[in-house]
Amino acid sequence: MNSVQGLLAASVISIQNSQFVYPACQNCFSRLILDSRRFSCLKCGYTGEAKDASYRYRLSLKIADTKGLFDITVFGSCLDPFFGVTAKNLQRYIQDLNQLSGETNTEPFTRALVQAVETCFIGKRFIFGV
Repeated sequence: MNSVQGLLAASVISIQNSQFVYPACQNCFSRLILDSRRFSCLKCGYTGEAKDASYRYRLSLKIADTKGLFDITVFGSCLDPFFGVTAKNLQRYIQDLNQLSGETNTEPFTRALVQAVETCFIGKRFIFGV
């Protein structure tokens, strides 16, 4: 499923979600079910300790080219250069920030991250492999 069928030069109009990182199965990349100690993949049955969970980027965008508007989702390590760290390291950083602040309300951190991502992507033109 990694084969590119075509290229699309388009501008990012908006970010469609505020959840840029998700716990991902190392076998099939599906979203993991996490509890405080364990994780499991409902798709392939992979399990392990929660501290060993892998994370992956998932960025849903609304983009536009000369022919119209499109919804597109960008997955994986191709986003590492834009975030400056791997998805696992970004998740660790967010968790550490939450613990250090002692805040139970993580809304300010989430809002700051969303604003940073919007600044990086909205209004910019990229070439997407589809």
